[in-house]
Amino acid sequence: MSRFLGEDPWERPRTLRKHAKKTPFAMLLRGQNLVGYRNYADDVAKEFVDLACEVGINVFRTFDALNDFRNFESVVERIKANRQHFQGTVCYSLTERRMGGPVFNLEYYLAKARQLEAMGADSICLKDMAGIIAPYDAYALVKALKAQCRVPIHLHSHYTSGMASMSMLKAAEAGVDIIDCCLAPFALRTSHPAVEPIIVALEGTPRDTGLSLKAMLAMDEELEKVAPKYRDKWLPHLMSVIDTGVLAHQVPGGMISNLVSQLKEANALDRLPEVYAEVAVTRQEMGTPPLVTPTSQIVGVQSVLNVLVGKYKMVTNETRDLLYGLYGATPTEPDPAVRKKALKRHPRGSEPITCRPADVLEPELHLAKERVQDVPGADKFDVMTSALYDITGTEFVRKKHGLLPQPVASAK
Repeated sequence: MSRFLGEDPWERPRTLRKHAKKTPFAMLLRGQNLVGYRNYADDVAKEFVDLACEVGINVFRTFDALNDFRNFESVVERIKANRQHFQGTVCYSLTERRMGGPVFNLEYYLAKARQLEAMGADSICLKDMAGIIAPYDAYALVKALKAQCRVPIHLHSHYTSGMASMSMLKAAEAGVDIIDCCLAPFALRTSHPAVEPIIVALEGTPRDTGLSLKAMLAMDEELEKVAPKYRDKWLPHLMSVIDTGVLAHQVPGGMISNLVSQLKEANALDRLPEVYAEVAVTRQEMGTPPLVTPTSQIVGVQSVLNVLVGKYKMVTNETRDLLYGLYGATPTEPDPAVRKKALKRHPRGSEPITCRPADVLEPELHLAKERVQDVPGADKFDVMTSALYDITGTEFVRKKHGLLPQPVASAK
């Protein structure tokens, strides 16, 4: 938002709160990653949550890309201290086509849910970022969670594979408390299932939503006045609104766009099928991380390099950090040979850590304060923007306060 739109990210919740005084506001919080692509020091993580609460955030859907809940400790302490809602989140991932196998099986998810309840989760969310939870797996998992957990269960999925509406219906039958949907003009594709047909499907059943279809249709009409301007962003060269390929390669939509972009830059888009195959191999070699930000980008970039340059002939810094343990513990042990090769020249050392990742990070909030200390009028929110994005965030703060020229929009 600050980098590409020139907008202050703290102003949007403030503005919305003026108009929606009673509605709870929710945000997606990547644990110790916050809203960035790396783990931040504890001082930044705690201050961020305090500031988010101050501008009006009430529900923190907190997740970690590796489902390593040690990365929740700092932020959860502040969510609770501010008396807001901690929604503990488990990233849903697979190694098989369906739930099961040696890693992502039913007991894996039940164990993660037990951990979250022990941490004081006010609700538990299953985050299916690639839209790959099958309907009967959704039923079995929700049924088991409802039998085990005292807190509400929330299912989040995407329509990418075309299964989400079916999975939501089966989850409702199993007793799920909350599901994520979308108004029709922006539904389907890599978005969520449309809410309108689900309202009708459940009408008159024990899981009747009580929502007004008439009100939804009225909102649809309003959205249709603006939705067409985004039509060209929806892959207009494809007939299908779903990506059935994700049922095989399990690569989330956002990760696919990154892979395509990288290959286009290298004039090697024809090698996308090779990259899809390599993603599965690289992911296993790097410890089978769930494919969600930031691990999806880390595995994706390394997979492209492995295809174009050769296996681990070029290793990104993020790959090194992941194999070093700086993002947390991976679900399975990384390939020893790959880890040894990647960490050979790692600045932090060749031996991976096993402690909580943030324990090896030095405080860094003071560095952000130094970066903006000469900016007249810079406040604690500006300091946090600089802390989160040391280059682009600091540049935005300087533009915001007139120390750098604002970009001029070109006439069309």
